[in-house]
Amino acid sequence: MSSGMNQTPSGERVHIAFFGRRNAGKSSLVNAFTGQELAIVSDVRGTTTDPVYKAMELLPLGPVQIIDTPGIDDEGALGEKRIKKTRGVLNKTDLAIIVTDAPEGLDAPAAELLELVRDKALPYIIVHNKSDLLPAVPPAGESEIWVSAKTRQNITELKELAAKKAGTDEPRRRLISDLLEPGDTVVLVIPIDKAAPKGRIILPQQQVLRDTLEAGASALVCRNTELADTLNRLTSPPKMVVTDSQAFEEVSRIVPESVTLTSFSILMARYKGDLDLLARGAMFVDSLHDGSKVLISEGCTHHRQCDDIGTVKLPRWIEAHTGVKPQYFFTSGTEFTETPEDYDYIIHCGACMLGEREVAHRIRSAAEKGVPITNYGTLIAHLNGILTRCLSFQSLAAGS
Repeated sequence: MSSGMNQTPSGERVHIAFFGRRNAGKSSLVNAFTGQELAIVSDVRGTTTDPVYKAMELLPLGPVQIIDTPGIDDEGALGEKRIKKTRGVLNKTDLAIIVTDAPEGLDAPAAELLELVRDKALPYIIVHNKSDLLPAVPPAGESEIWVSAKTRQNITELKELAAKKAGTDEPRRRLISDLLEPGDTVVLVIPIDKAAPKGRIILPQQQVLRDTLEAGASALVCRNTELADTLNRLTSPPKMVVTDSQAFEEVSRIVPESVTLTSFSILMARYKGDLDLLARGAMFVDSLHDGSKVLISEGCTHHRQCDDIGTVKLPRWIEAHTGVKPQYFFTSGTEFTETPEDYDYIIHCGACMLGEREVAHRIRSAAEKGVPITNYGTLIAHLNGILTRCLSFQSLAAGS
């Protein structure tokens, strides 16, 4: 049995979401598609009340996240909330599967959703379920297919079409491997303090370590308390030092200016977000004043420690740097503001648990409202006066 610790993280999976009106057979189709009884199936309309997530492997695409959503034609006050949550799934969707009742065709709610999908330039497939009720099944099109969850007709063909539509010819972004050459040495600084999870290192650190190995480079891992000794024992300087952002102040004093320095969070901003925009946003902290509304948002939920970075350390550092006392607001997990204009400034975590499309949505929603946004690593680098230094690694990607 595979351990959850060894599974591909959700943020690295292709998100495939199923949409449609109640009783179009979405949940039955999801079960047929995954080959598992993932979703509850019932003749009662509106059985699915919240998005249901399932990680699986879809060949030849690879690791995917399947999402079954509530009906887009739900009714009443509670139904409106479910529809709102369903539409929110679009912001993290890489492939939208719009399910219809084959004998009825594309109904009004599905047609409206299709327009939203097209507006967002999302890949999509219109899947006409219950094709076993038709006298004849039309051939599949480029973005349209007739299937039967009941008889499993064309389910294999749907999987193949989904893999094709969700695939991309764009070169995959890299965390660090494109900055390295075989034989390089990278020092990864990972503090082990009371905020560190027991028995493991956090996801961005794991991913940078793995991507370093992908480049054929060597990774030397140490705590900040052993960094000086580690560097002294090397016969030649490392190509890069990557640190937890919270240790920037100490680490930047130890690492020679001639050695490239950055953080896991900054690499993550480059990997999934818009690093240039987030770096410009970091400098906006100098414009805060007493009472400024600052939203601090995290992409995951976790047990907060007494010296939590989001709720305790960042506010403390911001106030020490600016000499002002803003108002702070906090969100975590899937909850992100729908009204970024309500805030003067948004600070986001490294977003290791979020997919690239959802990260882009959060950044874009703030930028479109003219609200400066940054992430933890870029902001902490600026607060320590080393942001320019911590962004200099970008020249390595250009081969300079």
